[in-house]
Amino acid sequence: MRLRHIFVCLLVVFGSWCLGSNCGAHFGAIIPSNDIVGKDDPKGITLDIKFIHPMEQHYMNMEKPRNFSVFHKGKRTDLLTELKPVKGKAPDQQEQCTFWQADYAIKSPGDYTFFVEPAPYWEPAEDIFIVHYPKVCVNALGLEEGWDEPIGLETEIVPLTRPYGLWTGNVFQGQVLVNGRPVANAEVEVEYLNASPDNPKLVHAPSDPFVTQVVKADSNGVFTYAMPRAGWWGFSALNEASYTLQHDGEEKGVEIGAVYWVHTTDMQ
Repeated sequence: MRLRHIFVCLLVVFGSWCLGSNCGAHFGAIIPSNDIVGKDDPKGITLDIKFIHPMEQHYMNMEKPRNFSVFHKGKRTDLLTELKPVKGKAPDQQEQCTFWQADYAIKSPGDYTFFVEPAPYWEPAEDIFIVHYPKVCVNALGLEEGWDEPIGLETEIVPLTRPYGLWTGNVFQGQVLVNGRPVANAEVEVEYLNASPDNPKLVHAPSDPFVTQVVKADSNGVFTYAMPRAGWWGFSALNEASYTLQHDGEEKGVEIGAVYWVHTTDMQ
């Protein structure tokens, strides 16, 4: 997907993003206020749902998602009505963009996998629609059970590394699936969520290749990446959908993205 990003940077249309052009990757994001809820922690968490360039902190306007749910102990619960629109922007953006936020109360132990199906996003610079399916896992009250279960999304990353309790420098390993099947040799883009509360000082990339890291999966769709800084890291595997959508009366391709977010912490 690296050539695609170069193409975007050359052909970007002003106004297709909330502000100007940049060369980072699009990422659907779902970031909880806490990824581990202990017995002495507040049982309520807040989740931010965005469409952004994480490393460069550029926002795109996001329509209300088609689906926002949580998977816990084998049961899926619809949370779409809990979403509230919020405005935000990067420091160098002139106009604010819409993203979404929801509060959720933890009621029992176990792993809670939150996931989103967004409305298709039309990207004129690439002449395609983009549909990313972000996931994140929150562990609650000491029961580590459920984090490795697939949800059954059109495309998703299933973690092979427990996706919480990770130190800076740990590796994250996941498997890329499309329609439940592994994607051999999938290309996975990796970005750091800059200005993370863990590291309020911004990371400045010395050149474009440092903004979006790229790793290749093996023949079973399995990839591995070591995370060098504390904070939130996003992993995105992009594929072409088997269907098209109409834009201005023409059939257009759809990029589907399996996205997974994990958090790392510095050792003290």
